[in-house]
Amino acid sequence: MGEPPFAHIRSIIGLDRFTLRSKKKVNIQWNLFCIIHNLKKVHAYGTGFV
Repeated sequence: MGEPPFAHIRSIIGLDRFTLRSKKKVNIQWNLFCIIHNLKKVHAYGTGFV
């Protein structure tokens, strides 16, 4: 199921649109938001989650 992470990144973290141009920069920005999403999950559930 892939939709909950996209909804979380869009609504909670606030990525409605990319602020950078070029595919390489957009991929970097997307990866950073994915890292933030995963770190928030680890923070919420503790180290037993991983």
